[in-house]
Amino acid sequence: MLPQLTILAPGLLGASVARAARARHVAQRIVIWSRRAETRLALTGQPWCDAVAETPEAAVTGASLVVIASPVDQIVTLIRQIASHLPTGAIVTDVGSVKEEITRLGTAALGTHAHFVGAHPMAGSEKTGWEHGTAELFQGRTCFVTPLETTEATATASVLKFWQALGASTTSVEPGHHDEIVAHISHLPQVLASTLCAFLAERDTSWRDHAGGGLRDTTRIAASDPQLWRTILEQNHKEILRAVQQYQAELSAFQKALAEGDYATVVDHLKRGQVYRRDFRPAP
Repeated sequence: MLPQLTILAPGLLGASVARAARARHVAQRIVIWSRRAETRLALTGQPWCDAVAETPEAAVTGASLVVIASPVDQIVTLIRQIASHLPTGAIVTDVGSVKEEITRLGTAALGTHAHFVGAHPMAGSEKTGWEHGTAELFQGRTCFVTPLETTEATATASVLKFWQALGASTTSVEPGHHDEIVAHISHLPQVLASTLCAFLAERDTSWRDHAGGGLRDTTRIAASDPQLWRTILEQNHKEILRAVQQYQAELSAFQKALAEGDYATVVDHLKRGQVYRRDFRPAP
């Protein structure tokens, strides 16, 4: 059990971390900080946190583990802001969906005083805000942990154990490799869902009233916050561009086969997709 867990900028993921930590007895004390005064007021008295701090610096006082749950473009700024206020040996992690730059700059900001170990739980929703957090959000979900070669092994082990204690299945990968993986399995699907809806919005919008489960299932994440996704797309644009270009080649090949009446090739595309989807591990 952690003596003190501090969560900075809790939205859906941060609030879920706090709820899961309380439900699973992972921390003796949970301290929260939010940027907005009205959110801090609303969080005061929530049963899954013990204190709400007025500043990030105050929130990390006495913390053994700090989880930064802000948008990805604010994570490094917060690490630099709290660096000199962390107890010696404290560990800082995050929930950001882009890791290479955050891990490099976060580690440099803490120096030898504390440890940064990046993390990215593959859990979430098209909904945002701490009000939607749940204690079960991480159950059975993958959480990437992304240490550098120079990261202290005990700090990495502590972050792995933390996410496991919240119910996640952990995997440790190099930060750049993480960004390549999620560009394909998370960021590209968001781009496809959003651009498909943007394309359909240029047609007769009443058509959507007749849609079955197929359109709803494939576009659920298009309802996600565009500004939140802008920061992710900016941070990981090189890997996302590569994934989009590779996908365009696949789509062009499908288009060519369909145009030429090459239905054997069309079916081959469909079968490859069927096998990939069929072999997904069961949903948590």
